[in-house]
Amino acid sequence: MTAPAPAHLPEEPKRLSKVVAALVPCSRREAEQYIAEGWVRVNGKVVEEPQFRVSGEKVEIDARANLQPATPATFLLHKPPGTRTEDAQALLGAATHWQGDTSGIRRVKSHAVGLAALLALPKPAEGLSVFSQDARIVRKLREDANVIEQELVAEVTGTLVPGGLSRLCAGLVFEGRPLPPARVSWQSEARLRFAVKGIAPEMVPWMCAQVGLKLTALRRLRIGRVPMAGLPPGQWRYLAAGERF
Repeated sequence: MTAPAPAHLPEEPKRLSKVVAALVPCSRREAEQYIAEGWVRVNGKVVEEPQFRVSGEKVEIDARANLQPATPATFLLHKPPGTRTEDAQALLGAATHWQGDTSGIRRVKSHAVGLAALLALPKPAEGLSVFSQDARIVRKLREDANVIEQELVAEVTGTLVPGGLSRLCAGLVFEGRPLPPARVSWQSEARLRFAVKGIAPEMVPWMCAQVGLKLTALRRLRIGRVPMAGLPPGQWRYLAAGERF
């Protein structure tokens, strides 16, 4: 009598990171990084969770895979007008990553952990906003906030009082406290350019009112040496390795 063939036992599911570590081959930590950076596909679909379980599926590592240094990230966002800072941070997803980003940094989910919002803009304003998990940048933009120049464009209506531009430049007095001098110039008949240090953007509406103007829109174009450039509203890019505020 012939004994029955042993039943085929299904393959026990394995963590994707373990499978990738064997395929590359590499350490488990490096395997998790390959997965987090989007280099790994399971049955043709990118999977970014190292703990994902596979059992017989086709696992592939992109031939162009090149692990980036595990460094803290800094996001530069063009905050849309009417958006609070905490709501603007929710825009830092894959769908709003600007295609013109030339930093070479691949987005990973861990970049969104522990972000600090820096030099926040008032809700009505739009423009360059910074979110960072880099302790050095957080410290600089907080401790040196009063000596870092911000460039803003203010759209205004009304008639400038005589000597108004000189008053804006020389420094106004707010509640008994003199404001720092500013560089203010006309960009067009309805736009003023402000280059300020130690003056928060939320002070600009008050400053305009002191010289007969009403602020209708405010946009931040630059923080220190970092410009917003062509970044579209609602989209973000990474701060590149060589950029400094």
